[in-house]
Amino acid sequence: MNAWRALGLTALLALTGAGLYAAGRVNAQQSLVTNDEVNTVQVSQGALPAVVRIDNRLRQEVLQQGDDPLEVGTGFFIKKDLIVTNYHVIKDAASLTVTLFNGRRASVKVEGTDPGIDLALLRVSGITAPKTLSFGNSARLIPGQKLIVIGTPLRFQNFISTGVFSVAASPRDVPRNDGLGQEIGQYFMTTASIQMGNSGGPILDSRGAVVAVADANASPSMLAPGVIGVAIPGDIVKQSIDDLEKIGVPQRGSLGVTLHDLDNLDPALRQLAGLSSSEGALVWDVPAGSAGARAGLRGSLRNSKDQLLSPLGDVIVAVDNQRVQNSFDVARLVATKRPGQVVNLKVWRNKKPVNVKVTILKRTVK
Repeated sequence: MNAWRALGLTALLALTGAGLYAAGRVNAQQSLVTNDEVNTVQVSQGALPAVVRIDNRLRQEVLQQGDDPLEVGTGFFIKKDLIVTNYHVIKDAASLTVTLFNGRRASVKVEGTDPGIDLALLRVSGITAPKTLSFGNSARLIPGQKLIVIGTPLRFQNFISTGVFSVAASPRDVPRNDGLGQEIGQYFMTTASIQMGNSGGPILDSRGAVVAVADANASPSMLAPGVIGVAIPGDIVKQSIDDLEKIGVPQRGSLGVTLHDLDNLDPALRQLAGLSSSEGALVWDVPAGSAGARAGLRGSLRNSKDQLLSPLGDVIVAVDNQRVQNSFDVARLVATKRPGQVVNLKVWRNKKPVNVKVTILKRTVK
């Protein structure tokens, strides 16, 4: 239902020089007072036609009694028939539809996914994008810089909020329990409102360029509403989109091995291996042909009950001289590499440190 829409203004023209502006034909209640207001309205009105509401009707088998079968998120056009959103917005879908800013609806299909950064591409049929958005350079964001968020929070379509870019945060400080986003190197935190339904929507700078994608919010506890917006930097999103369109899968670095956190192991096993700390990631399985296998990483021996046998496999304790706490740290640090680049691992093997150089391989469509 599209009951809430942003009001259109007749004309807006920002003037340079003396810092003056003209707001076109508006009444007293709509008049714009500051240049910042002019900019916010111009950017919002220009971007709204590119933003869509996404309705995900969930598969019956993933629903529990009392669950709402409809989940709502946001997306935005980057090409005439291609929409960007979060992977978690379209996960477990039985059917997907989008609603344009003007209420027109259309069906979409999943074109590509990148759960590693919680991203998905959708292909729409039957309509053409009334507007498309382009990416800016998220690496140039400055703390305090204004951001504009457009989306469908709490199912209110075309909802606009503003805030500032506050800080880039380590994923370790933004825990999530959905298993997604394991290859996000950092998150952007913003004071702009990002609530349920905003996920997948564009975050714009004052030029109208997409500098991040809304992903979640942070709160002091599960009982309190989130007050800090959490977003995926636009640069890594742009890179993933390029990979998905050209190759079909993202090309961020991966060892291709299975890892287990050391703190999940029996302390006695760690002691037998000569490990005095629970920091690090145990190499579990090393598939043939993987980057890890080609570099000589050693997996862990187990019996028929999948119980570990001594000696343990390699334990990764540092990536490019950065100490790691767990397998998540390993994944996100390796993910910064591209095919052909080399990552330096420090591993604990047979009670002594060993350096292993791993050349990142191109990922292939599965």
